[in-house]
Amino acid sequence: MNIYLIRHGESESDIKQKYDGDYDDPLTPTGLQQAKEVAKNSLLQNIDAIYSSPKIRAQETAKIIQIEHNVPLHTLENLAEQDIYGAFLELGKDQPEEEYRKLGEVLVNKDTAYDGAETYQVFKDRILDVLKDLTSSPYNDIAVITHGGPIRCVFREIIKHTSIDSLGNGAIIKLSINEDNITVENLVNAQISA
Repeated sequence: MNIYLIRHGESESDIKQKYDGDYDDPLTPTGLQQAKEVAKNSLLQNIDAIYSSPKIRAQETAKIIQIEHNVPLHTLENLAEQDIYGAFLELGKDQPEEEYRKLGEVLVNKDTAYDGAETYQVFKDRILDVLKDLTSSPYNDIAVITHGGPIRCVFREIIKHTSIDSLGNGAIIKLSINEDNITVENLVNAQISA
C-alpha cells in the first residue's frame, strides 16, 4: 500500500500578517496553481482514493486532484490541523509559519492544556487513529490531503528515524506501507533528514 501525504496549497492565512484563531480560509491564486501541479504530478498516477481534511484549503486542493484522477473523495474531520490558534492569537506572523508550528507543538504538549487549544496528546491520538484506519482500507494508493502539523506528527510518532526539515505548500511525501514497515519512497517540495 502507498499513502501520499499532501500538504494543501498556499492559503490566504499563509500570506496574512497575523493568525485568526482556528482559521478556515481558501487557497490563494498561487495555492490553486500549486494544487493543479500536485494533481498532475506523476507520483499520483495510480491513486484510487483521496482522503481530505475538512478545512477549505485542503478541500479545494483535494477537489482539484479528484477532478484530475476521477477517484472517490472522502472527508475526515480527524485530518484537520492541530487547533492551537485559539491559545496564541496574539502571535504575529513576523516569524515563518514553520517556526510558528514548531512553537505551537512545543507549547501544546501532551501534559499541558491551554484554554482554546487542542493538546498535542489528543492531536497525536487522532492522527495516528486515522493512519491506522487508512492502512486497513480497501484502497492500495491513497492521497491524503492535510496540513503541516499532521504530516510532521506522522514523522515524529511513526517514522522516528527521520525528521522533516522543510515542508512547502503542495508538498507530496510518498510512504510505502508493508505490514508494520513504513518507508519514505519519494518527496516533492519537502526535505527530511535522518
